[in-house]
Amino acid sequence: MASPTSTNPAHAHFESFLQAQLCQDVLSSFQGLCRALELEPGGGLSQYHKIKAQLNYWSAKTLWAKLDKRAGQPVYQQGRACASTKCLVVGAGPCGLRAAVELALLGARVVLVEKRTKFSRHNVLHLWPFTIHDLRALGAKKFYGRFCTGTLDHISIRQLQLLLLKVALLLGVEIHWGVTFTGLQPPPKKGNGWRAQLQPNPSAQLANYEFDVLISAAGGKFVPEGFTVREMRGKLAIGITANFVNRRTVEETQVPEISGVARIYNQSFFQSLLKATGIDLENIVYYKDDTHYFVMTAKKQCLLRLGVLRQDWPETDRLLGRANVVPEALQRFARAAADFATHGKLGKLEFALDAHGRPDVAAFDFTSMMRAESSARVQEKHGARLLLGLVGDCLVEPFWPLGTGVARGFLAAFDAAWMVKRWAEGAGPLQVLAERESLYQLLSQTSPENMHRNVAQYGLDPATRYPNLNLQAVTPNQVQDLYDVVAKEPVQRKSDKTDAGKPVTGSAGTQEELLRWCQEQTAGYPGVHVTDLSSSWADGLALCALVHRLRPGLLEPSELQGMGALEATAWALKMAEHELGITPVLSAQAVVAGSDPLGLIAYLSHFHSAFKSTHNPGDLEGRWVGRGGVRRCVRETGERVEAATPSTEEPPVPEPGVPLTPPSQHQEAGAGDVCALCGEHLYILERLCVDGRFFHRSCFHCHRCEATLRLGDYGQHPGDGHFYCLQHLPQPGHKEDSSDRGPENQELPTPDENSMPSSPAPMATQEEASPVPSPSQPTRRRLRLSSPERQRLSSLNLTPDPDMEPPPKPPRSCSALAHQALEGSFRGWGVPVESPQVLVAMEKEEESSSSSEAEEEEEEAVALESGMEKTLRTLAEKSGTMDKYPTWRRTLLRRAKEEEMKRFCKAQVPQNRKRRKTASWLKRPSS
Repeated sequence: MASPTSTNPAHAHFESFLQAQLCQDVLSSFQGLCRALELEPGGGLSQYHKIKAQLNYWSAKTLWAKLDKRAGQPVYQQGRACASTKCLVVGAGPCGLRAAVELALLGARVVLVEKRTKFSRHNVLHLWPFTIHDLRALGAKKFYGRFCTGTLDHISIRQLQLLLLKVALLLGVEIHWGVTFTGLQPPPKKGNGWRAQLQPNPSAQLANYEFDVLISAAGGKFVPEGFTVREMRGKLAIGITANFVNRRTVEETQVPEISGVARIYNQSFFQSLLKATGIDLENIVYYKDDTHYFVMTAKKQCLLRLGVLRQDWPETDRLLGRANVVPEALQRFARAAADFATHGKLGKLEFALDAHGRPDVAAFDFTSMMRAESSARVQEKHGARLLLGLVGDCLVEPFWPLGTGVARGFLAAFDAAWMVKRWAEGAGPLQVLAERESLYQLLSQTSPENMHRNVAQYGLDPATRYPNLNLQAVTPNQVQDLYDVVAKEPVQRKSDKTDAGKPVTGSAGTQEELLRWCQEQTAGYPGVHVTDLSSSWADGLALCALVHRLRPGLLEPSELQGMGALEATAWALKMAEHELGITPVLSAQAVVAGSDPLGLIAYLSHFHSAFKSTHNPGDLEGRWVGRGGVRRCVRETGERVEAATPSTEEPPVPEPGVPLTPPSQHQEAGAGDVCALCGEHLYILERLCVDGRFFHRSCFHCHRCEATLRLGDYGQHPGDGHFYCLQHLPQPGHKEDSSDRGPENQELPTPDENSMPSSPAPMATQEEASPVPSPSQPTRRRLRLSSPERQRLSSLNLTPDPDMEPPPKPPRSCSALAHQALEGSFRGWGVPVESPQVLVAMEKEEESSSSSEAEEEEEEAVALESGMEKTLRTLAEKSGTMDKYPTWRRTLLRRAKEEEMKRFCKAQVPQNRKRRKTASWLKRPSS
């Protein structure tokens, strides 16, 4: 049979393309293939179908079958899922190339830029089962025949890049080499898109390429602007990697690999190594691929002793810097460790060369790992949105001893491609970001054991990979800070002046950004000229304009004329709190007087943080004319707010010495600097605003249990005007001390006088029989002291009178409480006669009870006092309903137990409060 290369020149180029082992050879053979087929490289999936149609001989068909099976999955929608999406991928590492392949399968136009011109990383990567299956499905065995043969589960970075590069080229990815991405170029005007800033000399086509998705896979040292990276550092651990030339002799192939040997599992091996060579290691790994790859963890003192490190420095960068490492000593160290680990069977160990032509051996610190706080962002300017995503090391740097780098990198690439698909489907930006962050939370927890077992079903859909998937783990409200609207350049006017005063908080750049944002939001309003962050807000117009910009419906219909500055400012503060959720940190008097510039800047920064991504808030024409008729709007909106929150707007009834009334318009400008409870000075960091009044955070506590209250978790009683936690908030018509009254208010009804026996026993009044006062007796009012009064009271030295008798303790036993419950149920004591009301009530209570049979047997096992037992039995006999006696007995015992539990819980309140205070005090950081 004739060779296919003899009949079709394209076949020869294709075979060279499949067998190429250098980056330049891959590119040149693919360009030759495209020329032979008269195709333009980088044409997307249409290019792949054209190549497949013209190369239909048996060697190519096996590859097309695998790629068609992958592309035929329903999630790709036959390459139309992202047909109108343009993507830019930065970095041709394994993760960047894998993401480019998935985006190409979705039908997107993909352009990839890489600053290198060749693949030279020999380090070997450990592969999880799903990565092996995934690469085989992409035709890995066709490109690299030795891929994971036998029990091998690893591949060198260079071979993995070559494999994915070939797949990306076949699928129509446009790749540019020797091009460095330096930043983003926002659209200059409406109608333009986002572009990339590239160096050194990109082509005109690449420089003018506009895209709406950017995937960064440029490594941990480059993260796009806007992303926050957190460093995770542990105890110093020095890793050493070495790559030796693999000549593939028979002797070398017979040397077994070392998948991972740690000191704690094989101490004799490391002790023998130390004794023979003086090398002290923690672990060592040996993989065999294009090179003999060794990676080991060395102890610092050993490196200093053997002269690998010149000097001991506390800074890691300086310790392992090039100036402090002796290359020759490091090479001897790595060669000796590798020779001992393989028992000298590798023969003469010769170092492979890196990209710079030097021996491929290096020392690095792997305890410092970078992790991005978010995996995606959205930027918008002039209506053009850009979706940014991170994959690879710039998302999470791997911890090499775990061997999770490429596996989690591929998972991140799949998740990023799924995010782009959701973006192309038209999902909202916040929804897309929330789903991506929900997947990002799972990434660090993944392992082969907690993912789906059937790796053959893995696909782009996250549900095929993660068994416990919750795409709503992060809500859209939690990712609002990831949606940035790039502000326009501020228009400088001659009348605009910057704040001449000294900066009071933050940096000058931060204040300038806040000032620009305020100017943009208030631009176009008559009479509003924001030139600084102090005096421009004194008339209240600017603050009302800002509220109107964010909520236009609050100022309908008309004007602001005829209203004073203080009244307008107070209205704006009130609307911002109730309608926008922005709590004021200063009073209206302070804004008008300009006495608290720090507080004003902090207050405006809350607007900026909450609404900096707000765009196109509404049409302003016809909604704002000036100062005129805001009184009606203020009255209407005020009534609406009062109707929504009646309990917090009613005038409170203050106690003597407790200034709880809100400050009036005629109070001094500094009224917001005084606590409404204790009267002491208020600083901005400890200031808390509640319903227009300011408190110390420590003073704002529950009036009953004195627990510190949190916003949204409290209520104000309309009767006494005090604040309570929701647990102790009295209900309307509820008396505060009702819980301390006796069991006379229990549900057991009282028989009337007509049901008394003909010969009753000597009777006692209820007040005499019960130690608890009756409702007719006056109840004692608990004193409520302010903070200064409590402080003065605590300094008094009060000595109790030794002759004074202590008050009687409430009954504690279940039997005594049952006695009280029975006493409170009847007017007399002795032998009460039948009472229909009592019997019906006790029967209904027993029928509605949901207690189990076990609880009933336990209650029946409790014995009552003989007198009470006799009384209850007599009652049943006299009423002729002896069959109801067990029901009444259980009801009586249950009520007694409930009363006992109530008293126990009430007695536990002081102890629990003391424990909470002690725990909070212990958690305070030491000074």
